[in-house]
Amino acid sequence: MTYWAINAVFLGLVAVTAGAALLLRWVRTRATRASSAPGSLAPVVRAAGLATAVLLVMTAVFDNVMIGVGLVGYDESRISGAFVGIAPLEDFAYAVAALVLLPSVWTLLGSKSETEAAKAATAARRAARAGGAGTKAEEAR
Repeated sequence: MTYWAINAVFLGLVAVTAGAALLLRWVRTRATRASSAPGSLAPVVRAAGLATAVLLVMTAVFDNVMIGVGLVGYDESRISGAFVGIAPLEDFAYAVAALVLLPSVWTLLGSKSETEAAKAATAARRAARAGGAGTKAEEAR
């Protein structure tokens, strides 16, 4: 089995987790959208980009050091042959997985205040609809 095959299984599980987190985030955002002003995604995208760059540079540096001193080794027949320094490209899949998995799990676990805010927004919308429907019915009489 190649290192890419192992990565594919691991990254597949990460992709499923990320998909579930995106779906949950969409549901929560939809529930609270009516009660709050939309925020800009620019700061989030900048922060994610910076975190990605820092983690990939650190991975490149430390993987090359660990391989260079003989702490870790790779079977030449199981790597793709693409390298960053002396580190095989496959080694960066774990850093990418961490970048996706950590925020996904964070979103899935959620905070109590975020969950309560979504529930309160949904309850407020239902109450507004019920109150609005009663008022229109009274006006029709």
